[in-house]
Amino acid sequence: MDPDGPRGVRRALGRLLEAVLASRGEANAVFDVLAVLQSEDQEEIQDAVRACSRLFGALLERGELFVGQLPPEEMVMAGSQGATRKYKVWMRHRYQSCCNRLAELLAHSSFQVTELALSTLMKFVQLEGTHPLEKPKWEGSYLFPRQLFKSVVEGLLSLEEDRSLLLSQFREYLEHDDIRYHTMLAATDTVARVTNRHPEVPLAFWNNAFTLLSAVSLPRQDGAASSFYVKRVERSDKWKVMHLKEHRKAFQLMWLGFLKHKLPVSLCKKVLVIMHDSILPHLAQPSLMIDFLTRAYDVGGAISLLALNGLFILIHKHNLEYPDFYRKLYGLLDPSVFHVKYRARFFHLADLFLSSSHLPAYLVAAFAKRLSRLALTAPPEALLMVLPFICNLLRRHPACRVLVHRPQGPELDADPYDPSEEDPAKSRALESSLWELQALQQHYHPEVSQAASVINQALSVPEVSIAPLLELTAFEIFERDLKKKGPETVPLEFVPAQGLLGRPADLCAQHFALS
Repeated sequence: MDPDGPRGVRRALGRLLEAVLASRGEANAVFDVLAVLQSEDQEEIQDAVRACSRLFGALLERGELFVGQLPPEEMVMAGSQGATRKYKVWMRHRYQSCCNRLAELLAHSSFQVTELALSTLMKFVQLEGTHPLEKPKWEGSYLFPRQLFKSVVEGLLSLEEDRSLLLSQFREYLEHDDIRYHTMLAATDTVARVTNRHPEVPLAFWNNAFTLLSAVSLPRQDGAASSFYVKRVERSDKWKVMHLKEHRKAFQLMWLGFLKHKLPVSLCKKVLVIMHDSILPHLAQPSLMIDFLTRAYDVGGAISLLALNGLFILIHKHNLEYPDFYRKLYGLLDPSVFHVKYRARFFHLADLFLSSSHLPAYLVAAFAKRLSRLALTAPPEALLMVLPFICNLLRRHPACRVLVHRPQGPELDADPYDPSEEDPAKSRALESSLWELQALQQHYHPEVSQAASVINQALSVPEVSIAPLLELTAFEIFERDLKKKGPETVPLEFVPAQGLLGRPADLCAQHFALS
C-alpha cells in the first residue's frame, strides 16, 4: 500500500477492489482489503469498510458466492471439485470473515466506525435477502439472512457498553415490517442466551435490551405487511412475516421473555411507564402480563403507582379478577403520594377505580377518610386537587355523606377511625367524620380554605372535574397569586414613629439613649 497516509490507503484499496472484480485470478487481493479492517486508524478502517461494501455487494449481485450449506474451506480446496466451485466457496468464506469483523466493529470506540459498520451490515442483509445464500426448502419458501441479522442484533445488545446512540440509528430500519419481525425473534433469542450464560446480567445489557424492545412498535390496525426492507418480486400469504397476527405473537414472546427476569428497579419503572400505551395494546394475549404487573404492584412505592395503569386496562378491558385490589390501593395512600413524580397519573386512575356506584360504602368512606387525614400535611397544590376528589366521592356515594353530617360526632381525641389499619373494612371510617376538612377551612392559603368550605353547603349533583388540577404545581399557584389584583386602597393601622428611638414610653427608649 502507498505510504503517504489515508489517501494512499484509499487509492490502494480502490486498485485492489478493481483487480478482484475484474479477474478471479486476483482473488487473493481480498486478504489485503480485509487486513485493513484490522487497522488501528479510524479513517483506514472506514475506507476498508466501504471497499468491502462495494466488493461483496457486487459479488452478491453477480452470484459469485457459494449458495447452500457452506462446507469447510480446507476440504473443498483439497478436493477435486471444479475451479468455479472452489472460487465461490473460498470467496464465501472471505465474505463470512468480513461480516464477522464488521460485527466486531459495532463495539468500536468511534461512532463513525460503528455507524458505518451497521449500515454496511444492513446493506448485506438486504442483498442476501434479494440474492439468498441458502437454498429454498420448497418452492416459494420465505428466505431471510437470519444468522447475519442475528449477529447485528447481538452487536447492538452489548453487555459492556451503552449502545443507545447506535440503537437510535437502527430505529429507522424498524419501520420495515420484515426487519421489525426478525428483530423481535433475534432479540428474544439473544436475551434468553445471555441470561442463561450469565448468572449476573450487567445493567448495560438490560438498558440496551429495553432501548431496542421499546423501539419496536406494531401498527394498530390489522392488515397485511406492506413495507419490506428486503425487496421481493413475489410475496406469499403463507409467509408468517406477512401477517400482523404473527407479529403480535413475536412481540408477546419478546416482552414476556424479557420481563420474566428480575430487572433493576430503574428499568421496571421505565417498562411500567410505557406498559399501558406501547405494550399491552399490541399483545396477542394481554392477560399474560398479569404476573409481572401483580409482582410490580406488590413492591410498593412508585412502582406500585405505575403498575396501576396496566392493571386498570386488564381489569376493565379483559375482565381480570384481582383479589384484595382495593386493599392494596388503600395501602398506597401515604404522605409521599402527594410528592411523587407520578402523582397525577395515580389520582387519575384512583378516580377511575372509585367511580363505580357498586362499591360498598365502608370502602369509599375509608378512602375519603384516609385522604382527609393525609390532607392535613399536604402542600397547597395537592390540596387543591384532593379536596375536590374527596367531595366527588361523597357526590357519587350518598351513603358516605354521613361523614360530613354528624353534628353529635365523637371528640377529636376519640376518633374511631384507625389510620394504622391496613384493611379498609376494619378501619371504622364510616363511624368517624371528616373533621379534617373543617380544620382545613382555616388553612393559610385562601384557595385551599375556599375548597374545604364546599362541604358547608349541599354538594352539587354534577361532579367537579379534577383533570385540570392533576398537574398543578406550587410554581403555577405562586404565579397565579402574583397576577391577582388586590384592592386599590388597603386600610392600615399604625402609629407614626417619633424620633430615631420612638416615643419616650417605648421599650427601646427606656434602655437606650442618644448621646
